[in-house]
Amino acid sequence: MAATGSVGIDMSTTPRYRFAPSPTGFFHVGGARTALFNWALARSTDGTFVLRIEDTDEARNKPEWTQGIIESLAWIGISADDPHFEGPLFQSDYADAHLAAAQRLYEAGHAYYCEMTPDEIQTLAKAEGFTGYAGWSRDLGLGPGSGRVLRFRVPDGTTVVHDQVRGQVEFDNATIEDFVLVRSNGTPVFLLANVIDDVTMGITNVVRAEEHLPNTPKQQMIWQALGHQPPVWAHVPVLVNEQRKKLSKRRDKVALEQYRDEGYLADAMVNYLMTLGWSPGEQEIQPWSAIERSFRLEDVNLSPAFFDVKKLGAFNGEYIRMMSIDELVAACDPWLPAEWDRARFADIAPHIQQRLVTLADAPAAVDFLFLDEPEIDPASWQKAFEPDFALVLLRRVADAYETCAWDHATLKAVMEQLMVDYDIKLGKAQAATRAAVTGRSVGPPLFEALDVMGRDESLRRIRGALARLDG
Repeated sequence: MAATGSVGIDMSTTPRYRFAPSPTGFFHVGGARTALFNWALARSTDGTFVLRIEDTDEARNKPEWTQGIIESLAWIGISADDPHFEGPLFQSDYADAHLAAAQRLYEAGHAYYCEMTPDEIQTLAKAEGFTGYAGWSRDLGLGPGSGRVLRFRVPDGTTVVHDQVRGQVEFDNATIEDFVLVRSNGTPVFLLANVIDDVTMGITNVVRAEEHLPNTPKQQMIWQALGHQPPVWAHVPVLVNEQRKKLSKRRDKVALEQYRDEGYLADAMVNYLMTLGWSPGEQEIQPWSAIERSFRLEDVNLSPAFFDVKKLGAFNGEYIRMMSIDELVAACDPWLPAEWDRARFADIAPHIQQRLVTLADAPAAVDFLFLDEPEIDPASWQKAFEPDFALVLLRRVADAYETCAWDHATLKAVMEQLMVDYDIKLGKAQAATRAAVTGRSVGPPLFEALDVMGRDESLRRIRGALARLDG
């Protein structure tokens, strides 16, 4: 195949885009990206986004996967409540239309029956130097019968696919074997069902992953053989991991639901996914309204897009920092143990907001505030009390904190005054106090945490640490 030039959208018809996932597992982030591309285009052109569930694989489909698709789409803002949304429609409801179309293709001479088995095809192809089926049954005039498949009669010449991302892509029909439309058991194959669904649902624009590009000339042949204008095609780049391998559910973390459950924000996920294969400009962090206005398929890159979990985390952190404290507290609530005092969490929330990557990080960042005793990290404890000054300074801190005003600014000032005698920086000066109160070496700003914890509990922990060390 070869690619040249570019094409535009025919705006004479109200655009109808579709997203057609199969309910055979968790919702893939690549599918979510494709859905968002379609959603942006449907809304910006005042068109329609059709959700079609391709549920004809009875062995693998489950109702919970269908529900998962619907809920995942709603989470990223693609909701049935929007007037641009239509569906869900189900492929299984159109089974009669698939077979009726196959019959029309047969009657019009665009398809024929073949009774050769896969083993027979393989044997004959090897003997005659072919790599696949070479049309041996084309002119036998076979009718329908047990064990026979219905094959499409691929015409001579070339098939040109007009693709909004890849330009004009030419396929030599000589490289495309007469493909099966209906299996020997009487069921239609994906290629046929997919086309007939699009025809029946009035789909004008098909935006999908590039892995489907090799199927496109076959589908376009079916459209044209049935007397219909093919849709406007667009094949967007696949998502790859850091080894530049296509994202795989067997190897990579690809389930959108998993990211949702780990505390990633929907807005951050949407923003990040829209940057995979397309750039919103110099400023990557943008609201959906701005992205929707500027997104164009002609600006989508051809190269595979790297799904970088670290960068997604950076996006998520930025969105967390844009939240008001009330919004942050409410968003973190599902991850907090039920017995935790929400008012106390609200007091500490402003001091962890800058450090959170996901909402699920919040409990571990502040759990020391809600425990009867801090959980001691041995390495942090040992490092904090290695310096000769650590124990002496902690005693002085305890004495000073007994009587000083209890606010984070005063607590910090007292520490800074005491550390002058040891010629150390604040980070080293506060290490022992942090270890005594929190049990570890990292966490929220120490003096703000002490302020929230209160004088009595803070001093109890410090005195307890001193007793442990003296013992």
